[in-house]
Amino acid sequence: MKKILLYIVAVVTVSVNWHCKKSLIDPSNPNAYTLDSYFKNDNEMNQAVVATYGTFLHQGLWARDYYFIFDLLGYEAKNDAPMQGDLLQLAQYNFGNNQPQLSQLWASLYRMIFRSNVVIDRAEVWQPTVPAEQQRKKQYVAEARFLKSYANLHLAFLYGDAPLRTSYDSTLANRYPSRTPVSEIWRTVEADLTLAIPDLPVSYPAAGLGRATQGAAIALLGKAYLYQKKWAAAQTEFTKLTKAPFTYILSPNYLDVFSTTNQSNPENIFQVMNGVWDQAAGDAYFAYGGVEAFGRRATHSARAQEYGFNDFKNVFITTSAVRAFTYPSPVDGTTYRDPRARFTFYGDAASGGQTVFCQQCTTGPVNFPFAGANGGYRWLKYEYYNQRASFGGPQSTINGQVIRYADVLLMLAETYIQQGNTGSQPLALIDSVRSRSGAALYTSLGSIANAMQILMRERQLELAGEQSRYFDLIRWGIAKETINTLRQAEDGTQPFQDKNLLFPIPLGERNANPNVNAQVRDEWN
Repeated sequence: MKKILLYIVAVVTVSVNWHCKKSLIDPSNPNAYTLDSYFKNDNEMNQAVVATYGTFLHQGLWARDYYFIFDLLGYEAKNDAPMQGDLLQLAQYNFGNNQPQLSQLWASLYRMIFRSNVVIDRAEVWQPTVPAEQQRKKQYVAEARFLKSYANLHLAFLYGDAPLRTSYDSTLANRYPSRTPVSEIWRTVEADLTLAIPDLPVSYPAAGLGRATQGAAIALLGKAYLYQKKWAAAQTEFTKLTKAPFTYILSPNYLDVFSTTNQSNPENIFQVMNGVWDQAAGDAYFAYGGVEAFGRRATHSARAQEYGFNDFKNVFITTSAVRAFTYPSPVDGTTYRDPRARFTFYGDAASGGQTVFCQQCTTGPVNFPFAGANGGYRWLKYEYYNQRASFGGPQSTINGQVIRYADVLLMLAETYIQQGNTGSQPLALIDSVRSRSGAALYTSLGSIANAMQILMRERQLELAGEQSRYFDLIRWGIAKETINTLRQAEDGTQPFQDKNLLFPIPLGERNANPNVNAQVRDEWN
């Protein structure tokens, strides 16, 4: 089950050439892994690729930090009293260039790039003669290009100009690269994904679930174009995913997308895979140090416990996010509560949220004990409270949704609207997403401005708590206005500053790389 991450090994840690003289006192170890002695066959190349996927579960990324970073900064989550220290700095927007989660995000993105480049470099040396292995070699390189593109997309969007590492190079000249213009990073993302797409399979057998598919690479390329406002190019890529050979559909049950059995859901395009935790194979609390921190295998996320109202209860869903689910009806303009509320958060009847939990517990359903704004609204997405009253541990096996079909349909609708088309094509796409949950359908999107307001709300509701809101607000150019307005109404602060449009270059990178340090402006970016 979920084998993609169950064999993670640190095979990509390239040994250092110590330049020591060989002697009887200092013999070389013939069994040590080196860049030249390993990566000689199909199995070893596959291990290198799997270890690159493993970076998703490193610190700063999907095991723990990623959801805190973007839910808090996008103001979909806010801190409860148990959340203190460095995470509280994210919630209050008073972080600096030494913020641990952001430093770890930067480091893990570059680790993903480094490992991807090693795979590509070693694939050039490996010359298989068996046709099946020759095909897998192409696939491994394509997977590495996809993973590298995922990392570079984040660097371009979040940091702007950043060091661009296009190949594995251990020479001294490549140790301190300067920042590359963001436009060149975007071109590299486009080029890598364009090369990767034809060499990736449309699907995998069960043992390969979680690996990048052709559809995942097309979706990521479409997103890269969308983020650059290349609407026509984005539309071309997203449209491909609605036709053969792709068979993506919306899951009939919205909550199945966030369940323990979502690994083979027809809505999945790319996920971070989480497996059943085996006590003998790894520490349950690895999420606080990264998948390889304890030298064993563990592939789970701590989100269910971190966000859980009967567990760590670190966060609430914000009141403003809850109120977004109440808006004028598409039918007659009266007050309307979107049915997706009950799939997204626990609350009271007035909010439209789920009012009971433990539906599948032996004790039977239990009323949510903190209903209403005074008690705080709590996240339901990615939680286990339908199955048990208290989770009691961080080892959640619910996969993280990176890109799913509903997201693609809404991005495709946006490309039409941004090009001035508010007619039947974007209307049908938006209504298809709404109809899955039973939401009332629109009969018209109206003007471009009105259509964009509808599209923005659809993305906010459909993708709540999926780390999309922050990226959307930034790319739409409304992050400062939106976040400060909501925060002023909810807690009397206006924390978003102009500098927050980009993340700070981490202090650790500045201290290690004098060329990057020289390019940092105003001690931020």
